[in-house]
Amino acid sequence: MTALRHDWTREEVLALFDLPFADLLHRAQLTHRAHFDANAVQVSTLLSIKTGGCPEDCAYCPQSARYATGLKAEKLMPLDAVVDKARQAKAAGATRFCMGAAWRSPKDKDLGKVAEMVGAVKALGLETCATLGMLSGEQAQALRSAGLDYYNHNLDTAPEFYGDIIKTREYQDRLDTLENVRQAGLKTCCGGIVGMGETREQRAGLLQTLANLPEHPGSVPINRLVQVAGTPLAGTALLDPFEFVRTIAVARLLMPQSMVRLSAGRAEMSDELQALCFLAGANSIFYGEKLLTTGNPDVEHDQALFRRLGIHPLAVVEQSSTVHADIVETDALICGSGGCGGDCGDTGLAA
Repeated sequence: MTALRHDWTREEVLALFDLPFADLLHRAQLTHRAHFDANAVQVSTLLSIKTGGCPEDCAYCPQSARYATGLKAEKLMPLDAVVDKARQAKAAGATRFCMGAAWRSPKDKDLGKVAEMVGAVKALGLETCATLGMLSGEQAQALRSAGLDYYNHNLDTAPEFYGDIIKTREYQDRLDTLENVRQAGLKTCCGGIVGMGETREQRAGLLQTLANLPEHPGSVPINRLVQVAGTPLAGTALLDPFEFVRTIAVARLLMPQSMVRLSAGRAEMSDELQALCFLAGANSIFYGEKLLTTGNPDVEHDQALFRRLGIHPLAVVEQSSTVHADIVETDALICGSGGCGGDCGDTGLAA
């Protein structure tokens, strides 16, 4: 079994990126098989429970109130509607249900409503995940008490590139929320977005930061930017598909026991590209027609792809390490643009 490390240097990560493509995928596949069934993929569903009107300035996000993307701000969904969506997701084969809200951070009155949703979805036998923005320690504890399994809060990119993408919060704010979530006993779902104009070294910096967290995230969503007209990143040069696969493979090598999730941007990926990502160690996807505000391959297409590749959905729901006295990915969520991981509430990305 590959030993877990939290002391990766930038040079070591870049050396992995620089490996010949076949060698990198071979190493990633061997590591993947040491920890997972190589032909099983976890299936999660993401629902935007409160869309639009976010005050943040994330350059990729159509839910930001600062950009004219044509997205109409909506109120928090009622409990019954969320539960109905969760039932549909379970019937379609999802084992995890992630709820995203476009907030900078939730107000206490809204947090209570989300806690009700968590409990109701958990009662259906689904794993639960939420992405609601920045959390205090008390808020994280309240969600844990409601039965939440995972909290999604993406780092988005490398520390040195972050200021080019977001100016309304600091990188440390994201790290503080992750620490609050860990201290509350919740599992973390944390990844980022690639294809935002960053360099390979900055992609390496994102993965290095994730791998050197005190605990590796349980789920690592890797989002490929979904460009939305009206956002500052519309028109950004597209990331080379092989570079995206390399990013998946390096994530698998750095975080061998984490679920590596193909998140936002799958609608623009060919079946062949997705197959390479699975070979590189991706073992989780968001399932369903929509990720917050952007499109996603439909269920029938995903099922057909699984059959062609001999892949089966991961049938056993991971058990939360947290014991809940009373009793719930996105997966990182991403904005409609494809990649924030949900901490801005609706990025179109997947948690």
